[in-house]
Amino acid sequence: MAENKRDYYEVLGVDRSASDDEIKKAYRKLAKKYHPDLNPGDKEAEAKFKEVNEAYEVLSDSTKRQRYDQYGHAGVDPNFGAGGGGGFGGGFGGFDDVDLGDIFSSFFGGGFGGGGSSHQANPNAPVPGEDLRVHVTLSFEEAAFGCKKEVSINRVESCPDCHGTGCEPGTTAEICPDCHGSGYVTVQQRTMLGVMRSQQPCKTCGGKGKIIHQPCKTCRGAGAVRKARKITVNIPAGADTGNAFVLRGQGHAGQNGGPAGNIIVVAEVRPHAFFRRDGSDVMMEKEISFVEAALGAELEIPTIDGKVKYKLPAGTQSNTTFRLRGQGIPNLNGRGRGDQYVTVKVVVPKNLTGVQEEALRRFDKAMKGEPLDTSEPSYSRGKGLFEKKKKK
Repeated sequence: MAENKRDYYEVLGVDRSASDDEIKKAYRKLAKKYHPDLNPGDKEAEAKFKEVNEAYEVLSDSTKRQRYDQYGHAGVDPNFGAGGGGGFGGGFGGFDDVDLGDIFSSFFGGGFGGGGSSHQANPNAPVPGEDLRVHVTLSFEEAAFGCKKEVSINRVESCPDCHGTGCEPGTTAEICPDCHGSGYVTVQQRTMLGVMRSQQPCKTCGGKGKIIHQPCKTCRGAGAVRKARKITVNIPAGADTGNAFVLRGQGHAGQNGGPAGNIIVVAEVRPHAFFRRDGSDVMMEKEISFVEAALGAELEIPTIDGKVKYKLPAGTQSNTTFRLRGQGIPNLNGRGRGDQYVTVKVVVPKNLTGVQEEALRRFDKAMKGEPLDTSEPSYSRGKGLFEKKKKK
């Protein structure tokens, strides 16, 4: 009898969490073991072969397996528990007409049986379109001051001929006669709890609630077409890598008159040859000579606006950083600008001439307070020249 059936997982010798491959492997092994051709005249082997096939038929089907996991044999065998049930009469008296979706939605707040409770969403309700995400590459200057960039997109648009209805112009869709436009039908099933009702997508209309007899030739009844477009994007001043800018209503078209999605433009800024960025501030390094560092100098500093003059004080040490106020990048919110920070690097000269080396040695002695050797040729030449100029 149906009530004495063994658990299907037990029949195949697998766990309830077994994968489809594990179930198939177990079935093949047992089917070969109990196959009538290999066990002629063995009634017990024949019964087990049938039992194995019955178990595999259910557990290999995802829908049947789900029902079996929830309700056991009653979920997959309409005759299970019916008749001869000792007091249950024609199907658990008092449960003869139960809406399965309503029962489980009242307990768990969710749907059941491929669509939830008896109150399904309208398949023809407006559905918003999906967003489109594109990337745009900017130069350092374009990101700093803003620009216009043209991007290529491929989006779904409402069909220009049928205007999204999916019907050939001049025709209309028919309301599905089976689901009456709801997109769902009620299915009855006899279980150990009685006759249960659940709602499933209508097979006649595919869950759409309507039937298109003359599809639009342009979109083939889809109501939408895919188009390649070029869109101009206004990049605001102060953009940085990772910033996202939204073009509302320019994404994929919605369904059933729903609003279109958005285009989300994500910026990526190329590195600059010598500028670096820290938020709205610009960082750079500037090489200076030993003499400029020691005596001071008027430097020409490049900025994103052009070159500016800066008076370097005497005695500036290498790795000293000074600030140029307001020479940074405009803030993205449009309020003010950052600063530019310049770090000076003193460059040590290479490949000195003899005269240059001698001059540095004399400078070193002077810095140490050591007496200078006036007999040195370079000193004599310098002194003679000085005296000649003085006599004139």
